[in-house]
Amino acid sequence: MAGSTNTNITPPRWLTVELTYACPLQCPYCSNPLDYAKYPNELSTEDWKRVLSEARKIGALQLGFTGGEPLTRQDLPELVKHARELGYYSNLITSGYGMTEEKIIQLKEAGLDHIQVSIQASTQELNDHIAGTASFEHKKTVAHLVKKHGYPMVLCVVIHRENIHQMPEILAMAEELGADYLELANTQYYGWAHANRNLLLPTKEQFLKAEQIAQAFKEHVAGKMKIYYVVPDFYEDRPKKCMNGWGTTSLTIAPDGVALPCHSARDLPGLDCPNVNAASISDIWYESKAFNFFRGNEWMQEPCRSCDEKEKDFGGCRCQAYLLTGDMYKTDPVCSKSPEHGVIQEAIDTAARHNQLTTNEQPLIFRNSKNSRNF
Repeated sequence: MAGSTNTNITPPRWLTVELTYACPLQCPYCSNPLDYAKYPNELSTEDWKRVLSEARKIGALQLGFTGGEPLTRQDLPELVKHARELGYYSNLITSGYGMTEEKIIQLKEAGLDHIQVSIQASTQELNDHIAGTASFEHKKTVAHLVKKHGYPMVLCVVIHRENIHQMPEILAMAEELGADYLELANTQYYGWAHANRNLLLPTKEQFLKAEQIAQAFKEHVAGKMKIYYVVPDFYEDRPKKCMNGWGTTSLTIAPDGVALPCHSARDLPGLDCPNVNAASISDIWYESKAFNFFRGNEWMQEPCRSCDEKEKDFGGCRCQAYLLTGDMYKTDPVCSKSPEHGVIQEAIDTAARHNQLTTNEQPLIFRNSKNSRNF
């Protein structure tokens, strides 16, 4: 059985609380599970407070409120207030849909430190198509309100084949909105994005052109806006150091209380991910099977086991290895040293063929938001 004899486990630093899977948007790259409707139960306000308290007690410092759409939780200000009292630096990751000036003021008074707003594209037509909801103008209004009330304007745009051609316009939009920080997050192919990969994965030429435009724009806005460009794994020859290493830094709690080493770990077989209703955060982090499963490097197979770079990337992403090879122990195929590296080129070639189709033979699979709450 996989596991770790690591006796020097560091405490979690970043706590991600997925308050809900409910969302008014239907983004085809959503990171929530494809079967999210199977998990309708959500932790109560008091349970979430207990989670925040227990995680803070063992060392968590930064807190991300996310979902789904966290604004659908009416107790969000109460949870923000509790987080402030505990000493967290808290960040709200939101689509902005349903945000009002009154809510921004309420969250500010509760002690929220940071708001990140996502926009799907630079035009109303494409934004609303990708989101599956008429939301573009409202998102822009929210961005201005966030700035008005003293928050840094943090804008996130997920980049994929549907909007990558808009890179110049996306950058101009961020400047017009007064963004202090812009995250250009090339799609990571998990969850719904994995299901839609053939239609979302840009060609290498499209990616390189967009990256060149973004890098040039950095010089244009130097000193006014910081741009973070998240590269797509499929065009790298080394995998990312996923979650800064399994069970070293990040702790995610799903809406139903399941504790995860990363947001996609729920899909991995045999982890027996614990629930905060059955165990304390301390026991989950230090003692549970799931969080010790890929700690250290004893679980590694070749070529990772003898690789002189294994301390840099820890074999890459376990979820990506599983999605692409069916074996979560294998080297992340993104790595050029992986015996399965060919599946990456195969995925790129397949997506390129779909990109050349003149008819919509395989439409995007949009996340169904019928279970979302009304605002």
